Amino acid sequence: MPLARAGRRAESPARRERMRGTDSNLDRCVWLMRFLSQMKEAERQKRAIRQFRRAGGTLRTREALAEGIHPRDLYALRDAGVLERVSRGVHRLTELPALSDPDLVTVAVRVPKAVIALISALHFHGLTAEIPHAVSIALPRGTATPRLDWPPLEVHWLSGRHLSYGVDVHHRDGIDLRVYSPAKTVADCFRFRNKLGTDVAVEALKTGLQEGRFTQAELMRAAAVCSVERVIRPYLEALQ
Repeated sequence: MPLARAGRRAESPARRERMRGTDSNLDRCVWLMRFLSQMKEAERQKRAIRQFRRAGGTLRTREALAEGIHPRDLYALRDAGVLERVSRGVHRLTELPALSDPDLVTVAVRVPKAVIALISALHFHGLTAEIPHAVSIALPRGTATPRLDWPPLEVHWLSGRHLSYGVDVHHRDGIDLRVYSPAKTVADCFRFRNKLGTDVAVEALKTGLQEGRFTQAELMRAAAVCSVERVIRPYLEALQ
């Protein structure tokens, strides 16, 4: 009768069968745990997508975390192509149409207090042929300078009615954009005419009146807020 190797006990067929059964049970448990984990992850990601949709399709990272979205799910959805990075800390559903104003949307999301102003507002309203090289915004006086990797910003700190007057809200790309009205924008351009150029302000005034974007009365009310009534009045009289 053959002897078992030294230091090892001969295993009976029944014991080997029990061991195989135990290994099989462990494999099934591991598979079940992985399956349940994947199901939970998929459900979390579906919930995250619903939360993005309720928010209009775009969320800042800190807003997503406040909604209970786990960072791991946020990055997994981005890697899967469900989300796209609009700017640092801003993600958007890729199922949405392409952004029509990506720079303005980025500013609106990253700098909620900002109001689109001057050349950027003229361009938004179609009152200038100039292409802004930076997004011009107005912020409350005393606000810290925003830090964005993109787009470049030109910040103007205002206060009182000069800041609050003529702010219109436009829903664009699922985001509320705060933009000065055409009349307020033209009045602001006259106030900053030494920086922008008087020709830019005058051309916007002419275009705005011709296209019915504002009336003379609306423009003069905005001019009173910006303290440029005497500057604008001669140009209005010349157009009559």
